[in-house]
Amino acid sequence: MTRSNFYSAPRIAPAVEPFDVDVQAAIDRVMRGRPPLTLFTTLARDRRLFFKFFGGGLLDRGHLTLRQREIVIGRTTALCGAEYEWGVHVTTFGPSAELTDDQITSLTHGRAGDSCWTGEERALIDLCDALHTSATVDDELWERLRPVFADEAILELLLLVGFYHTTSFVVNSLALPPESGMARFSDFRPAA
Repeated sequence: MTRSNFYSAPRIAPAVEPFDVDVQAAIDRVMRGRPPLTLFTTLARDRRLFFKFFGGGLLDRGHLTLRQREIVIGRTTALCGAEYEWGVHVTTFGPSAELTDDQITSLTHGRAGDSCWTGEERALIDLCDALHTSATVDDELWERLRPVFADEAILELLLLVGFYHTTSFVVNSLALPPESGMARFSDFRPAA
């Protein structure tokens, strides 16, 4: 894969403030006083797309714990090579999700069988891997998920992986440079 301008400049320039009042309010709710992410300001170029994207997000309190959600997002964005989105989540939510450096390294470069995961967490990573490689869940993995997650939680997991595939496609195709102060893949290398 060639990314000649990856990390140099975005392929589509972000919108410039002032934003529409409702767009600014949505950004403020998410950013809580921090500067808006480049992804958000780029989507703000088009109100409709901005609100469709924000409406599809699953960062609210749902059927998953914060830790479960961030394991899925971290693995999915790493599999997609979406360092921009991965870095935002690892830096912003990783500490609250109690993800250790070893776990972040495993999400990025490792596998579900790594010793840092519980059985439930291995199933989450296997789910991300299966959906990424085959776009489906086989019967064996489905039967591993069922005793741990309610049907609604499984639906949320499927949507979460899909949403972060879409987000990865967007940030990678736009060639968004990493946000200032966010983690990079190179910060979490496996031990030699």
